[in-house]
Amino acid sequence: MDARSFIQSVGTEVASDFAKNRTILSFEEYLQLFLQRPRAQARNAAQYLKDAIDSFGTEQVSHPSGKIRRFKIFDAPEGQRDGKVAGQEEVQNAIYRLLGNFTRSGRINKLILLHGPNGSAKSSLVDALKRGMERYSQSPDGALYTFNWVFPTEKLVKGAIGFGGEKGGEKGALATYAHLEAEFIDVRITSPLREHPLFLIPRSERKALLEPALKAKGEDFVCSQYLLEGELSHKSKRIFDALLAANDGDWLKVLRHVQVERFYVSRRYQTATFTVEPQMSVDAGYHQITADRTQANLPPALQSVVLYEPHGPLVSANRGLIEYSDLLKRPLETFKYLLGASETGEVSLEHFTLQLDEVLIASANEKHLAAFKELPDFASFKGRIELVRVPYLRRWKLEQEIYDAQVTHETVGRHVAPHATRVAAMWAVLTRLKKPIAERYPPDVRPLIERLSPLEKLALYQDGTAPERLTLAQANELRKHAQGLYEESDSWPNYEGRSGASAREIKTALFNAAQSADHDGLHPLAVFAELRALCLDKTVYEFLQQEVVDGYHDHTEFVAAVENDYLDLVDHEVRDSMGLISEGQYKDLFERYLQLVSHWVKGEKIFNKHTGATEKPDEGRMAEFEGYVMPKGDDAGEFRRGLIAAVGAHKIDHPDGAIDFTRIFPDLFKRLKDHFHDERKRQLQRNVENILKYLSDEKGALSAKEQGQVRQTLDAMCQRYGYTDPSARDAIVFLVRKRYG
Repeated sequence: MDARSFIQSVGTEVASDFAKNRTILSFEEYLQLFLQRPRAQARNAAQYLKDAIDSFGTEQVSHPSGKIRRFKIFDAPEGQRDGKVAGQEEVQNAIYRLLGNFTRSGRINKLILLHGPNGSAKSSLVDALKRGMERYSQSPDGALYTFNWVFPTEKLVKGAIGFGGEKGGEKGALATYAHLEAEFIDVRITSPLREHPLFLIPRSERKALLEPALKAKGEDFVCSQYLLEGELSHKSKRIFDALLAANDGDWLKVLRHVQVERFYVSRRYQTATFTVEPQMSVDAGYHQITADRTQANLPPALQSVVLYEPHGPLVSANRGLIEYSDLLKRPLETFKYLLGASETGEVSLEHFTLQLDEVLIASANEKHLAAFKELPDFASFKGRIELVRVPYLRRWKLEQEIYDAQVTHETVGRHVAPHATRVAAMWAVLTRLKKPIAERYPPDVRPLIERLSPLEKLALYQDGTAPERLTLAQANELRKHAQGLYEESDSWPNYEGRSGASAREIKTALFNAAQSADHDGLHPLAVFAELRALCLDKTVYEFLQQEVVDGYHDHTEFVAAVENDYLDLVDHEVRDSMGLISEGQYKDLFERYLQLVSHWVKGEKIFNKHTGATEKPDEGRMAEFEGYVMPKGDDAGEFRRGLIAAVGAHKIDHPDGAIDFTRIFPDLFKRLKDHFHDERKRQLQRNVENILKYLSDEKGALSAKEQGQVRQTLDAMCQRYGYTDPSARDAIVFLVRKRYG
């Protein structure tokens, strides 16, 4: 393709998109658009943001309290790894409820203050909302419109009103100047506030238009006070009045100068969204535009009118969302105006009052919020602020999602070994957990909660996994109280998730570990070294200064606990890669046992395909299997009935899904695997030694068959789990030293 044909092709495409998106309209064309879809054009900023969230859809995700709604607007954009807000579904739902309150009341009358420890994703949540609004505004359903004032050249409309000609009618005059080409326009005055085009209709007539139009479409919709009572800005009102006077009150002639234009939410160009960093100035101002010589072409009817144009973050964010990052780091006097702005939507300037339509969201850390609550002025703010707590994550798999998205081969420039981000995520979440208060629970469950270790609490929060030491009945009883444990400290000032290692600190440790010269990339062993070094610096990290309480807040010991979990993983992966027993064999063995148990519970006989007779379920076979997997002290009958009940409950919750027994009974399968692996420990140890010889200078000491077996094992580790030969060697050496030495 040559340059000319390419340019023509692009030009055709741009022109087509311009027309399709209805970028420029006359006022009459816009009004027709409004009558077709009144609700879409009658939304205020809260209604628009709520619709933007809805447009992305929702899904139900697991949570310690059961299932919870997650809004997909907080997921990463399609085709990108980074950008997802991991977890925080409680916060998402809280923000959505507040927007619903604003929508139902027809007013945005409060500031939403997200508060939590540093690095808890407060800014990430707001960024996701901005990104979602940006994408929604580019869709047909999210179209937003404002208007400009346009004045044609004197050559085109010689003698027109406002250009020095005689007053009166004009034969052949254009009905609108909205679609004039640029060469025929002398002046085009934009609206920094992106005023709503319906503000050009007087309030009484506007109300008479809105209510019937919405009712005719059967819209269940509360029209906002902003649209019902709103007025033109100072600049537009002066222009409107001057044109109306020059045309002897002919409103239709005023509308000729109106050009309705579609605009798009943009973070880069600060259109309908803005982030205010901590600073010491008011967030709006104005300047006089008639003193600017570039406006010399204003028509005579406007040249004597003093026009002021507002500017600043509040102006840039109008019709959208403004974020006050770390609001409480600013001196109180610099944001006292938010008392009125958050309640009335107005900000007073020297010459006029700004009328705003925007969602106000701020963020603050807990220390600044606590200090703010001690000020006398807090009582005034309290009724105008909605507090939404944003704690650190307390489920390690969600924490790992953060690191997996940001710590990659591309970002660190080296191989990322399996489990490097996992061990970091587990340690980070362990530092955030608090010892539960057993006295808050029923007497029969208190001993279970009293003995709950940090690692056991971590597993309970993550997958509802109860400690292996418990009987089946005890495990079920503990799971019933998982939600209570998770929400136990919600009303405490020092709630669980307020302190601990932040994701920022852990990412720094991961990037430092990636530079280790002892490994071929980012390896878990290097991560452990960084975490141990971090634990030594108690003067920098406040969470390290907490008193150890029954194993909680023992951050150095947490490194050892996570290290032990890592050894379990490597041990399993090595065994699995050797093919000593496959995952499918475990499942087959369990399913045969479950079939026997099912018939036993129902009191039914089972068909023996070898003898051709129906027989009672084989007690010996069931007892043998239970010897591998049943916790000590459990009653066999209760254990069997509990298994069948758990499978039945899973089927009710997942009627259409295939049953994965490994997910329903993870503890059982772990005990089953451990049993068979213990039986093959000698063979396993011999195979591990061969791997180390193969990866060192002793490769020649192995037979060709042994070398082939080792190569097969290493290939399986690389393909199934993502190792390289060097990272596998480091993991296996560590395993041998700790477990098989």
